[in-house]
Amino acid sequence: MLQDQRQLLEQGIQNLGIDCSAQQIQLFLDYLQMLQRWNKAFNLTAIRDPIQMIKLHFLDSAAVHHHIQGAERVIDVGTGPGLPGIPLAILNPQINFKLLDSNGKKTRFIFQAVSELRLPNVQEINHRVEEYQPESQFDIVVSRAFSAIPDMLAQCEHLLNKDGFFLAMKGKKPDSELSQIDKTYKVVDLSRLNVPQIEGERHLIKIIKTTAITQPTKGNS
Repeated sequence: MLQDQRQLLEQGIQNLGIDCSAQQIQLFLDYLQMLQRWNKAFNLTAIRDPIQMIKLHFLDSAAVHHHIQGAERVIDVGTGPGLPGIPLAILNPQINFKLLDSNGKKTRFIFQAVSELRLPNVQEINHRVEEYQPESQFDIVVSRAFSAIPDMLAQCEHLLNKDGFFLAMKGKKPDSELSQIDKTYKVVDLSRLNVPQIEGERHLIKIIKTTAITQPTKGNS
């Protein structure tokens, strides 16, 4: 069983075009074991089968890897048990991640996972997003299952630095949500993610605040 899990994970990450060491693969598998163990008592995710966890949680999260390159600080809002934050942190030890959720049992799990996996680039935040005031703002705000896109933008605007952007992970293309975005925001990329072993649609929407475009022009006038 463990060998099947390892092969599925290795093949999936390879198909995503990601370089991943044997040590990083082991971190994924250790995280998987922790998630299964804690899930029995705390119901962290509705997905119980480890193979499905790899497909629907780990590979789905890893599919965002190429879209966060160059960032220094990333916050995952509504992270739940650390998704997509922990998989992305395993793959990107050079990036600092904050994993925010208002659910205490989920952030306690993240704290334990980060401790056991020894991920120095991850910190859990048990807070409501609209009340969280970070010391420094972030290059990227990523959300996998937090809220509708207009709500995400409104509640997370204060977290983003002037050159940063939002990444909203969605299943089917969320036309209704996109039509409700305030004019102060702009969708600059809408990518269909091809996640190995997953048949359903996956989309990633990149959004910026339009003032991030206009401000440099004003400053030069």
